[in-house]
Amino acid sequence: MDSSAAVRDVLDGCTVAVRVHPGAKQNAIRGMHAGALKVSITAPAADGRANEALIAFVAERLGVPRARVSLLAGAASRSKTLRIEGKSAAEVQSALVEVC
Repeated sequence: MDSSAAVRDVLDGCTVAVRVHPGAKQNAIRGMHAGALKVSITAPAADGRANEALIAFVAERLGVPRARVSLLAGAASRSKTLRIEGKSAAEVQSALVEVC
């Protein structure tokens, strides 16, 4: 599975393209979808709860504080871009993408 388009290095970290499935039965990484990492989140999409749950889930999987994971784009969309501070694209790929 080619995830090079989904995870890219930027200054002091990397960005991750994510496709979110809110309201799922469990939080999990499901693979790739249209060039983005597909992530299922149990929280509903209402009131930004899925965004907060996504940030918490990704931070936990990467072993970084939640403050290092931020939403760059897609607050009201299933397609989102996350910024991870202090982690390279290779580190993020090995922690998130390779598990699928």
